[in-house]
Amino acid sequence: MKSNKALLVIDMQKGAFTPETPRFDTNGVVQRINGLAKAFRQMGFPVVFIQHDGNGTGEFEKNTWEWELLDELQVEPADIRLDKYANDVFYNSKLQLILAELNVAELIITGCATDFCVESTVQSALAKDYDVTVVADGHTTGERPHLSAGKVIEHYNWVWQNMIPTKGKIMVEHYDKLIKMAADTAYGQ
Repeated sequence: MKSNKALLVIDMQKGAFTPETPRFDTNGVVQRINGLAKAFRQMGFPVVFIQHDGNGTGEFEKNTWEWELLDELQVEPADIRLDKYANDVFYNSKLQLILAELNVAELIITGCATDFCVESTVQSALAKDYDVTVVADGHTTGERPHLSAGKVIEHYNWVWQNMIPTKGKIMVEHYDKLIKMAADTAYGQ
């Protein structure tokens, strides 16, 4: 089935969620991603799990423990798995080709880290004229030297809400609203 929406789950990998690199509200973010993924599958929309591949850098090497997705994520065989090689998921990956094949025009973005790979992908998707919805409580990051993780997330949610879009649009919505919209769509309301 051709669709026009896709859920992107960026870098929710074991190596990014260690005792040395704690993330803000990890359990809540994982639960919300799982809920959205379930809703997307029920509506026939693709769920894309994106994993950073260190590609010879010695970190996040493909098929290592740190490259693996978090055990708590509910990944189904029909979900799309994609490697990425830079902060921007689109850079040197097959994402744009996959999205074109699936006739996707709207991206719902979740994942880690807010201020790196999520931010870079949001900017790149806008420059490519996608409609973008960032899940306000569906992305996470760690503490920064000058700003708490919660404040980093709050800041980027504000930035994205106030960006000037290209041909596409950008919205920042909380999980509860997106799940309600999905339920309304599923029941034709």
